[in-house]
Parts: sequence; C-alpha cells; structure tokens
Amino acid sequence: MAVDFKYIVVGRGLMGAAAARHLARQTDDVAVIGPDEPDDRKAHEGVFASHYDEGRITRTIDPDRNWALLANRSIGRYGEIANESGIDFYREVGCAVVAPNGSDYLERTRQAAVSLGVETRLLDPGGLKTAFPFFAFPAGSAGVFEARGAGHISPRKLVKAQSMLAERAGATVIRDHVVSIREEGGLATVKTAGGFTYRGEKVLLAAGGFSIAENLLPRPVDMTVYGRTITLFEVGEADALRLAAMPSLILDVPGIHIYLLPPIRYPDGKFYLKIGGDPDDLILRNDIEMRAWFRTEGRESVRSHLQRIVADLVPDMTPLSISTAACVVSFTESSYPMIGYTSSPAIAVLTGCAGTSAKSSDEIGRLGAELLLSGRIGEQGYSTDFTPNFR
Repeated sequence: MAVDFKYIVVGRGLMGAAAARHLARQTDDVAVIGPDEPDDRKAHEGVFASHYDEGRITRTIDPDRNWALLANRSIGRYGEIANESGIDFYREVGCAVVAPNGSDYLERTRQAAVSLGVETRLLDPGGLKTAFPFFAFPAGSAGVFEARGAGHISPRKLVKAQSMLAERAGATVIRDHVVSIREEGGLATVKTAGGFTYRGEKVLLAAGGFSIAENLLPRPVDMTVYGRTITLFEVGEADALRLAAMPSLILDVPGIHIYLLPPIRYPDGKFYLKIGGDPDDLILRNDIEMRAWFRTEGRESVRSHLQRIVADLVPDMTPLSISTAACVVSFTESSYPMIGYTSSPAIAVLTGCAGTSAKSSDEIGRLGAELLLSGRIGEQGYSTDFTPNFR
C-alpha cells in the first residue's frame, strides 16, 4: 500500500504547527492538516482552535520546573522563528507572579527559575507598589518578577509563523480537518471532512481539545476539556500609553486566580486589556459541545466575576467597552502534555496542555517531532516521560 506522506500532523494550532516545522526541517514528505481560522465563528460548523487571539502570557517563571523548562526552551527559539518568518509575535514586557507573601507558591516559582539560571526579582508588598503603581494588589501580596525573556505573544501570529516556516521547509499544508485516524496494513490512514484520505507511515494527533472528538481515534485520549471565558477591556490611547509599562500578570491569592495581559492592539485597531480565570468549571464532554461553545461569547457569570476583579486591581482604568470570547483548555491526569503513541506504532498523540502551553508550544512540538523521528523521546531533563492515557 503506497503512502502519500511519511509523516502527517493532524492539527495546525500552536503545537501542531510547531511539530510540523521541526519535522520538515529534518525530513521530507511531511504534511500538516488543519483549517484556517473561520471568518464567522457563529456560523462555523467545523472545528475551532484556541489560538484565535492576540494575547497569551509567556514566561519561564512557574512553580513546576517541567513547565518552566518547556517554556524556557521555547522562548529561547522565539528570535529564530521571528527572524526566519519575518513575523513579529512577541513583546518582552516582563511577567509578574503575585501571591501571598511567604507562600510556597512563590518559593517554588523562584526555585524553578534559579534552577534554570533565569534572573528574577523578589518583590515584597512595598516593592510591588513601587514597581507597578497602576495595580492595587490585595494586602499582604508579594511577587516574583521576570523582566527578560517574558511578556506576551500573539498566538495567532505564532501559528502563522510556524505554518509558514513548515511550508517553506517542504511541508504540505492541507486546509481541512480530520475526522478519523486508523491503522490499516501497518500504515496510518487519515480521513478528512472534505472527503479525502491520506496515508502515512506515522501520524501525530495534535488537535487540542478536539483530540477527544468521537471516532477520531479508536480509543480517545483520556483528558478533560473545559470551556473558558476570557474578557476584553477596551482602553483608549491615553490609557494604553499610561499602562505601557504594565507586565503580564498571574495573580493567585485567596478567591482570585487570574491572568492579566497589558493593553494589546487587536486586529480591529483597538487596545484591549485581557483577563482570564473562570471561578468555576464548565466541562465539555465531546466535540459537539465544543463546537457549540466556541460559537458563543462565553458565560456572563464569568464576565461579571472578572469585571469585579479588574475594577479592584486596576482602579484608575476606565474601559471604553467590555466584551467576552470563548476558548477551551485541556487537562490530563498528570497535568503535563501527553506525548506518546497509542496502541498502534503508527499513531501518536500530542495534546492535553492545561491551558498554559502557548508559551511552551515550540518545545512541545519539537518533542512531538522527535517522537515520530526516533520512536521515543530521549533524555531531555524533564522529570516526566509525558506518557499518554486513553479512555
């Protein structure tokens, strides 16, 4: 049975596009299958992705050293990706992690950074106020601040850059979405919604939350997909200029668990301050529920919750408008991505990235490429082997 491609990556989001780039730079006959962003989300009937946005936090600082290492290695390649693609997707504005003074969370965050040789500053409550006068943090808060190699990225532009470089290196980009992956005669057979069938020696499923779609794999990956609501606060030019020194922020104090990005210019030309951090969970059990969720603007209850937080946290900001959007995050039992083979040696998965992997996507994609090329992930300095689980 003839093959159409040696390697096929299913999914052209942050991880899939990265994996395709790394594969195409090392071998030929690579394809990556995934649709472009829909023009009208509310009318779209196909699959979606969470990278349809202009702001995601990027930083090494993290209380978990594995996630810190994934991010640090990805951030180290941002310059290469931007230079080769000509696409500017990264802003180095720094990142602050704020939690109760003396908390274990802050100490683990600091230790992980130290272990990787990343420079940070510890800020006591007074230091936080001096460094970031536009924030009104809860009493008793302290922080870890990473000034270099941290800030925010445009996930939409990063995917565009990765896809461009993969195609330039020889990969075939197929703008369709996959509905079935099976092993037949020792090869992986991929069927698409457009009615096409492609055969490859190996397939890597990197479809984000849609990796749990019914009938996509013989046994779906074992992960939980949550619907998330992000809220965008439009600010005027004056506020955007006044808040230009604002870093990306992660705030983890009793009753508040959010991330906040400084004003970013979106495709409509306006500046928006973005916040996320649902106070409760909305589980999406299948791809039908995910499609329906992506066509909404999220939950009003989350918007109200986040609006109250922003009013207290950035009290001098006057938003011109407030809007919301829907996205999803995928969690595994291990809390790490699943990067490994199914029961078939021809079909592997790369998914389950806990809503924190935009910053780490290039390294996660590289590990997925190594899995296909070598049959395994070699010693990389991680304390996990990223073994996948299936339902």
